[in-house]
Amino acid sequence: MAFSEIETKRIEKEMEEFLTAQRPPEQLRNQVDLGYRIDNQSVVIFEIRPQWDDKSKKIEPPIAKTTFLKSRNEWHVYWFRSDMKWHRYEPHPTVKKLKDFLRVVIEDEYCCFWG
Repeated sequence: MAFSEIETKRIEKEMEEFLTAQRPPEQLRNQVDLGYRIDNQSVVIFEIRPQWDDKSKKIEPPIAKTTFLKSRNEWHVYWFRSDMKWHRYEPHPTVKKLKDFLRVVIEDEYCCFWG
């Protein structure tokens, strides 16, 4: 089940604040940038960069994902491994608020999100 319109607006506001603080400087954004998408009960953070063999095409490699479980009122935190699958982020597999997820991604305790 997708987020309600009110929940979506709140998520968009928090994500825009995150992007404002974390995006690279304007002059570098054609080389690397950050974005997000809301997909059903999940929020995915991804990079935006030129494809290595065709600079005219953009790719969006995923960085982090959180999925809201309404029944438990918690967010599950995932990172995208080299096996091309999402895995639970073990230092903090769940958080109570979206802001907590964003803090976990920024701090990146195990260097899973930013390398």
